[in-house]
Amino acid sequence: MLSDVPAAFSLGFFFLPPVAVDMVLGVLSALLIARLLNRTGLSRFFWHPPLALFGLAVLMSSLFGMFLRP
Repeated sequence: MLSDVPAAFSLGFFFLPPVAVDMVLGVLSALLIARLLNRTGLSRFFWHPPLALFGLAVLMSSLFGMFLRP
């Protein structure tokens, strides 16, 4: 049903679309994954680490969007 989909999330006086919440969660989880990869030394296998971080952020944002929202 269309009435079940939230139109916006309120954060005090700010109203955020659901996609913005997914993007924030995706970027935060990508930063956490990148930090874990740096700590274990696995990030040395990436040709361009900032591009890999961007790809992780896009991937995690899309996963949050698919599984958190109905």
